[in-house]
Amino acid sequence: MPKDTVDLATLIAWLDAFRGYVTENRAYLTELDSAIGDADHGINMTRGMDAVFAKIKEAQDGGTPFATIDDLFKAVGMTMVTSVGGASGPLYGTFFLRMGRTAGTAETLDAAGLGAADAAFAAAETGRDATTPLVARKGRASYLGERSAGHLDPGATSTALLFRSLAETLAA
Repeated sequence: MPKDTVDLATLIAWLDAFRGYVTENRAYLTELDSAIGDADHGINMTRGMDAVFAKIKEAQDGGTPFATIDDLFKAVGMTMVTSVGGASGPLYGTFFLRMGRTAGTAETLDAAGLGAADAAFAAAETGRDATTPLVARKGRASYLGERSAGHLDPGATSTALLFRSLAETLAA
């Protein structure tokens, strides 16, 4: 029977699943980034998620685990901002900071609301695939001009992994 709420432990399991996907796809994400960027997306995301889990372990082992979803996602967001290079650190950091701020002092989230993760995952994959024909207008890829078309965006690819891990975690 599906749960009605998603607790902090489930959210941490989601982050751990995402870390697993990032680590597993490190070389692939870096390969994608080498075509249009500076070949460090997989490396940066792995470093960032490892730093996130060092922060989570520190909180758990230090006897002061996260009390609210905002506490958790504020730590995740700030860690991503400070440990992931390029545009991805601020983008992922802002995502988690805003998610935490929206949850506020809640200790659980509505499972039905987050349960739309299957749709979010499908949309993220569609968005990822839609980046291939695009000509970059911002970031390092924009330096390539028309040559940036025909390449899958590494950030969109890691975002699809984020929502894949959320959908799978909630289904478990």
